[in-house]
Amino acid sequence: MAIGPARMPLMDHLGELRLRLVRILVVLVVGILVFYAAAPVIGQILIWPIKDYLPQSDNGMQLYALTPFESFGTRFKIAFWSAIVATSPMIFWQILAFFLPALKPKERRWFIPTFIAAVILFILGVIFCYTIILKTAFQWLIDQSQGLGDIMPQMSAYIDIIIKFEIGFGIAFQLPLIVFYLVIFGIIPYKKLRSSWRVIYLVLLVFSAIITPDASPVTMLLLFAALIALYEISLTLSRIILAKKIEQEE
Repeated sequence: MAIGPARMPLMDHLGELRLRLVRILVVLVVGILVFYAAAPVIGQILIWPIKDYLPQSDNGMQLYALTPFESFGTRFKIAFWSAIVATSPMIFWQILAFFLPALKPKERRWFIPTFIAAVILFILGVIFCYTIILKTAFQWLIDQSQGLGDIMPQMSAYIDIIIKFEIGFGIAFQLPLIVFYLVIFGIIPYKKLRSSWRVIYLVLLVFSAIITPDASPVTMLLLFAALIALYEISLTLSRIILAKKIEQEE
């Protein structure tokens, strides 16, 4: 996909922005139409990690819809977010390509690595949530109902919280990119990031509490641990890749 020149009139910039937004919209619409037909299968895949906490029927795991409108809304929500995830490489590319002309030539060389890293980190966040977080989180949440009553697994509520988990962890896993560019652009020196680890850990803890949709301590702490690991790894990689720049700053 073409990347615009560094210097363009304002109207040309707006035209390019509109073109990229139209591309994203068209791809999303096509994706939604495709995934709407596959929504029942995708729904079963989404709830698979929590199958032990759902009632079973001859057709498999069972969720309940209170109204026909809830069924349609849930199916559309599955299709919409599936399209977002599936087309995320193209969306990332369009966003980064729009801002690329504003970068200096030395900074442009990070474009493709940034694009690849953003997609991989998002996918890793989704996989981490799906394989580790969902079952642990739902087990803790459902255990809280003991002695209070039985849980009716409502379709829209369950699918909604699972999707929020997946998207939230995909976004949270972009942390290494943020740290890397804070260092490379000199916004916050590496030495400052390393010495201020207590403050940063506290910020990550607050962020974990905000972004986890169930607000449970188990989910929050698991995300917090993952973010600390990602932060330390990103600092180590920054130290290796940007060794010359960091030495000059020091």
